[in-house]
Amino acid sequence: MIKMKKRVAVLMGGWNGERDVSLSSGRGVVTALQERGYDVVPIELTRNLPSLLELLDPKPDVLFMCALHGKWVEDGCLQGMLEIMGIPYTNSSPLASALAMDKPMALRMFREAEIPCPDGKVVKLTDLLKGDILSFPYVIKPLREGSSLGVHIIHNRKDLLKAEETWQYGDQCLVEPYIPGREIQVAILGDRAIGAIEIRPKEGFYDYNAKYIDGYTEHIMPAGIPEKDYQKALELSLKAHRTLGCEGVTRVDLRYDDTQNPAKFYVLEVNTQPGLTPLSLVPEIAAYHGMNYGDLLEWMIENPRCPH
Repeated sequence: MIKMKKRVAVLMGGWNGERDVSLSSGRGVVTALQERGYDVVPIELTRNLPSLLELLDPKPDVLFMCALHGKWVEDGCLQGMLEIMGIPYTNSSPLASALAMDKPMALRMFREAEIPCPDGKVVKLTDLLKGDILSFPYVIKPLREGSSLGVHIIHNRKDLLKAEETWQYGDQCLVEPYIPGREIQVAILGDRAIGAIEIRPKEGFYDYNAKYIDGYTEHIMPAGIPEKDYQKALELSLKAHRTLGCEGVTRVDLRYDDTQNPAKFYVLEVNTQPGLTPLSLVPEIAAYHGMNYGDLLEWMIENPRCPH
């Protein structure tokens, strides 16, 4: 008997600041899954949920979530709706998604699990402007955003005033001491840390442009660090993934401070919907280990989260 390929709905778009990245990821996913013979239903997501419910009737065998990024679609909101509807979907549960997206809560859980992470705290931006919160340099981040949106490295008061001019993420921010060193990213598939990549932005840090514009960042695969530290990165990343209760594919972001001896890792965050664009890191790490783009997507389709 010929096994029928699954009907897969691919969500993309959304209405937050990561819409363009999501559309880029989504188009690549649709093409790759069609080439694999899946019955693919592309869906551009809007806030018109009744329309979405209509498009999900009849129910797909799997809903591919991983082309969506940011608030409302990566933070457990949409996953909760799928749990109610009983539709299998890729990656993490509503709870794990919410915990990973809430940066202060994730840091709190990392500390309780004895995972090294920045000593961050939530403050009002107005209080930060008054001074005496933290010595320069430090980093400010929105409490719940992805793709490094709103992240600023603050070296002096001029940097802070410049960040305040464009800040659009509420009256609070997460402030962390700046950690020198290198950017290391680890890909997790299921319950395995499969590899670590080092990224070297040509200017500044690994911000939105560095992630999604070709030529802004050098990728070094595998990460150019000592083998024992490489294995430590994999170990810490898998522990962070498990601590938040994540499933499917995640990407763990770390800072590797090799300015001290011995060098030390800090886990920054876990991304439950890592990018799938041509410049994204998880597909590159997977490809290095013999899993091409189509293989990666198929693994995700065949290992969904099934609502109970």
